[in-house]
Amino acid sequence: MMTRQASYMPSGTAGAAGADASTEPFVDFNRVWLAYNDDLARQGEFAVEDISLQFARGEFIAIVGPSGCGKSTFMKLATGLRPATRGTVKIAGEKVTGPLKQVGMAFQAPTLLPWRTTLENVMLPLEIVEPYRSTLRARREEYTQRARRLLHAVGLGGYEDKYPWQLSGGMQQRASICRALIHEPRMLLLDEPFGALDAFTREELWCVLRDLWQAQRFNVILVTHDLREAVFLADTVYVMSQRPGRILMRKEIHLPRPRDLELTYTEPFADLVHGLREKIGHVRQH
Repeated sequence: MMTRQASYMPSGTAGAAGADASTEPFVDFNRVWLAYNDDLARQGEFAVEDISLQFARGEFIAIVGPSGCGKSTFMKLATGLRPATRGTVKIAGEKVTGPLKQVGMAFQAPTLLPWRTTLENVMLPLEIVEPYRSTLRARREEYTQRARRLLHAVGLGGYEDKYPWQLSGGMQQRASICRALIHEPRMLLLDEPFGALDAFTREELWCVLRDLWQAQRFNVILVTHDLREAVFLADTVYVMSQRPGRILMRKEIHLPRPRDLELTYTEPFADLVHGLREKIGHVRQH
């Protein structure tokens, strides 16, 4: 979790992801099926079926697979935006029965409000999510400084008063990630967050996200089509089948951390990417 110190070092969550493996998993999917309405359920048409997986507090996972396989549906289940038709989803030991408050989300499009400055966009969740909404007036200066520290951490110091149209695509996405983290969520969900960016900017933002996660150790679920991105960032990569989506493969990424971009040119990294690509290619053919 994020602290209010400028260094952004966690107060009590240091250590390798999964260090609390003996305790209850942070995210627990137990035989989860989802149909988008009752009629489809009766007809046996499911978007995802029989998903069971667990991951530890502070773990970074990536979900990959062919288009339409249910990756984004998985995220909706994890945040409570969609209730499971069958099975249960638990977050931090509690069954998910509705939309979760302590999550942050960022998407392929940054969706910054054009009439708000970068700082104002980042602070938007504090105007909506409790307990920040109730305390914003009294603690505005404290929260403003938190937003400024976050922006500085992602290389946007000095751009607080700029509007979205004055920022590049990569800068907008950095601001979007700050907005997703400002309310100190327990879990960050990223749906193709770098897919619209050029390769150089995308790799820059991999490193930004890596550094934020290394410091704060929130849980991350990353949905991506980019296998290099998944291997570079994640502790564990899950491969999903064609619709209806099922988990076909769980691959632990035993690459040393912290990871730098030079790692992406090594044979062990290439072997992992190739193995995932082979699996997805096999899925596409069947």
